Amino acid sequence: MRAMGRDEEVKHFSAPLRRFSPTILFSVLLVLSCFGDLRCGAQKLAQEEVQALKVIASKLRKHWDFSVDPCSRDASWLDPTSSKDVASNLTCECNATPGVCHVTSILLKRQNLTGYLPEEFANLTFLSVLDLSRNYLNGSLPGAWASLPLVQLSILGNRVSGSIPEEFGSISTLQNLTLEDNQLQGPIPAALGNLVNLSRLFLSANNFGGDLPDSLGNLKNLEDFRIDGNPITGKIPSFIGNWTNLQRLDMQGTSMEGPFPSTFGRLKSITELRVSDLKGGDGKFPPLQNMKNMKELVLRNLSISGQLPDFIGDMSKLKVLDLSFNNLTGPIPGSFDGLAKSIDYMYLTNNKLDGAIPGWILSSQRNLDVSYNSFTGSAPANCRQVNVNLVSSFSSTNGNSIASCLRRNLPCSGKAKNYNLFINCGGGKVTVDGHEYEDDSSPLGPSRYFESDSGKWAYSSTGDFVGNDKGEYVTRNASMLNMTNPKLYMTARLNPLSLKYYGLCLQKGDYNVTLHFAEIMFTDDHTYASVGERFFDVSIQGQKVLRDFNIAKEAKGTGKRIIKNFTTIVDGTLEIHFQWLGKGTNSIPHRGVYGPLISAISVTPNFKPDTGEGESKLSVGAILGIVAASCIVIMLIITLLWFCFRRKQTANSELRGLELQTGYFTIKQIKTATKNFDPGNKIGEGGFGSVYRGVLPDGSEIAVKQLSSKSKQGNREFINEIGMISALQHPNLVKLYGCCIEGNQLLLVYEYMENNSLARALFGPQEYRLKLDWRTRRKICLGIARGLAFLHEESRIKIVHRDIKATNILLDKDLNAKISDFGLARLDEEENTHISTRIAGTVGYMAPEYAMRGYLTDKADVYSFGVVALELVSGMSNTNYRPKEDFVYLLDWAYVLQEQGSLLELVDPNLGSNYPKEEALQMLNLALLCTNPSPTLRPTMSTVVSMLDGKTPVRVPEVKHSISKSEDIRFRSFEKMSNDSQSQSISGDGPWIDTSISAQSSKGSPSHSSTEPARGSELN
Repeated sequence: MRAMGRDEEVKHFSAPLRRFSPTILFSVLLVLSCFGDLRCGAQKLAQEEVQALKVIASKLRKHWDFSVDPCSRDASWLDPTSSKDVASNLTCECNATPGVCHVTSILLKRQNLTGYLPEEFANLTFLSVLDLSRNYLNGSLPGAWASLPLVQLSILGNRVSGSIPEEFGSISTLQNLTLEDNQLQGPIPAALGNLVNLSRLFLSANNFGGDLPDSLGNLKNLEDFRIDGNPITGKIPSFIGNWTNLQRLDMQGTSMEGPFPSTFGRLKSITELRVSDLKGGDGKFPPLQNMKNMKELVLRNLSISGQLPDFIGDMSKLKVLDLSFNNLTGPIPGSFDGLAKSIDYMYLTNNKLDGAIPGWILSSQRNLDVSYNSFTGSAPANCRQVNVNLVSSFSSTNGNSIASCLRRNLPCSGKAKNYNLFINCGGGKVTVDGHEYEDDSSPLGPSRYFESDSGKWAYSSTGDFVGNDKGEYVTRNASMLNMTNPKLYMTARLNPLSLKYYGLCLQKGDYNVTLHFAEIMFTDDHTYASVGERFFDVSIQGQKVLRDFNIAKEAKGTGKRIIKNFTTIVDGTLEIHFQWLGKGTNSIPHRGVYGPLISAISVTPNFKPDTGEGESKLSVGAILGIVAASCIVIMLIITLLWFCFRRKQTANSELRGLELQTGYFTIKQIKTATKNFDPGNKIGEGGFGSVYRGVLPDGSEIAVKQLSSKSKQGNREFINEIGMISALQHPNLVKLYGCCIEGNQLLLVYEYMENNSLARALFGPQEYRLKLDWRTRRKICLGIARGLAFLHEESRIKIVHRDIKATNILLDKDLNAKISDFGLARLDEEENTHISTRIAGTVGYMAPEYAMRGYLTDKADVYSFGVVALELVSGMSNTNYRPKEDFVYLLDWAYVLQEQGSLLELVDPNLGSNYPKEEALQMLNLALLCTNPSPTLRPTMSTVVSMLDGKTPVRVPEVKHSISKSEDIRFRSFEKMSNDSQSQSISGDGPWIDTSISAQSSKGSPSHSSTEPARGSELN
């Protein structure tokens, strides 16, 4: 509200003024004019608020003109060019206090402010609207703001971190709280349930965790609730049924679990519902019968089974329907015919629907996708529908009665002649490194199947961009490209849901698949366009190869290329799937920017393809002559080779018949990458060889493990490591790029880990140690646990690692933990748990039942994990820390401190007091629980993950640290030999190295190994 306007005041006083002389009349009018116009100086902003604004301007780095009163409506304070999305406005109210104005509203939207959030906003005691959307502000939310009478608060699209202050629960006037697209974390405070006037709560694209607090059920005026992309856990709460005024609910990409509560059916006012990627559930369709006003319905990837409900056809206002990636069966109901007039986008892709495709779908001009189903009946002649995607929609996989593109897996209808392909995604035809990348500039995308003119490739695009009806599916670079030869990265193809590229009619064999990425929509210029984050998954031939992939993070900046190489077996059709799972920002730099982005794709064979050249150019006589001569030469060569390699044949017998499901490198490539195994590139020493850093021609870094060719143990390691790792893909396992077998060289090529090993980070030489805060240590511990849970319970083949220790936990550039060194790993066979011939592992990390009796289960890894967790918290090596002569290991001392109730004495002194004592005690108790002498009392690794996530309480272990007398004597002898033989060293800047011990589990006592390099006090 403002003071009475000049015209109204003149009119109000005009009658009495007629009796005064012109001079007096002019004087009175001048005085009244000054009261009506703030620029006359009669009413100015309160001085204490001016001072507050000066501090605020300094902290925000906002340039305001304080030579003009902030309430003057001058253009420096109230920008006349402001719009809905861009604003720099300060508004005052001048009636509350006579002669003084107060700031009531500040809008600073898209101003690219680079400062931090000032708590001095709390000194503007009349402030009801504060909107700082789309800037580059950091800092945390000040609790002092809770004293303000805020109605609307928005900090959308900044870099604000920390948690939501509990004090915000006292802002009883608050109606709109928008915090999305930031870096906020922690649980959602229960105190927000006190905001009974709240109608809009936007929390998407942050890092909020934990369950939704029950107190949110009090928000009965809530109309719009969004939590996309947060790792929020727990079941969908029944209190959502209290939100009877709710019109929009977005819960995509969380870690929440189904099923939908029965109370969900109370939401009769809802018009937009988006839920995706839930865990668990009962497979039933949610109770939506009463939601007659529904306009946009998304229930994606929820494992919903059964038939499509008829009531969806009664939603006469429905514009968007997405039921993709479920297990829906049966025909499309006849009631869906009613959607023909209202629907704009419909996605039923990746279900198990059958029956005939309704005619209204086949003839529709709307964007409809029924791909990847099992329809029967009459099929269209081809897939070239403009707006209807039918790819792989029919059940028939045999015969040529229907077009290849309509059949499952797009089988080749003739002879497979293709063996490579090059695609410039989103761009025109270009030539790079002698290869011609084909044009892929088609702008269509919501429900599109496109086949290239060459017939070598195609793509299927599904989805529309939420909040942006004009969202584009191809884009050009908005950021500066920091690379040489940027042709492939100036454009890219985008997708908001699911994008599949196909290589068609490819000859059978092993192929290199190269994916080219560059983040060209976000920037690195400290503007609001810099705060965007893009996450998506990539699968090749149905196997997930990239999870939560962030291009800018991997490439270390925007406008920089990152190339990912994979190998796969193809027999006819190659499928590369890019998929958005609800994570990342979706409003930066504007609404509808999210989902997969791909710049280029190249596919080349790892075999000699049949090019069809040279056929029938020679006469029959010439061919016979060549064959005869070749046979003679071959026989001579075979005879010579038989003499030369007779000895090597025996030595390398273990490598025969090994079918390596991984990439191949030549020794020349590896020597070039490592500068001929330059000692300066040596980064570590393993039990059977050295590890070198290398750089490939594309600039990507690798680690090369050189195994000793003279050792049969090295051969076993080589076979084991390739066999194990090539079958596994997980964010917390070191990735194997390939191998090399040439002559006597046995080489493994891994992804390079910038921060080396956890052992070096914790207790290596002082110059190599890292300052790991508590949050990082907890993240590392959780990463190890997730990797082991995958090996034990989630992978196709269940594996016991056998050598979990700090040396074998590697850290990438972001200090994410990755388990390495699978040379000792074994398949987990429940019916064969006792090993009587060869025990392998590291003293100090080996479970007693395995070290003493050869009894091997996945609980041996759990024991080793417990030791590593103890080292993480304490910062001390289990095998090297001896507080007293009576204690051989750190673990012994931990048992004593637990009995004394002083377990926190183990916490690393380097942490000082900067750690949560409750979490530290939780992790220490978990470590002792995992190292329980009885394997049956140790938790599974999935339970460990649940405990670390806070979903399952940690039982305080009651450990009697004793084993049988005979076993204790034997175990102590191992320990004594280990301690007597240890001579720690660092190789270059490599990981921590210990010495070796080997033993047979069936007989004899341990003896020193003198034939192999050091391998962490191992028993082999």
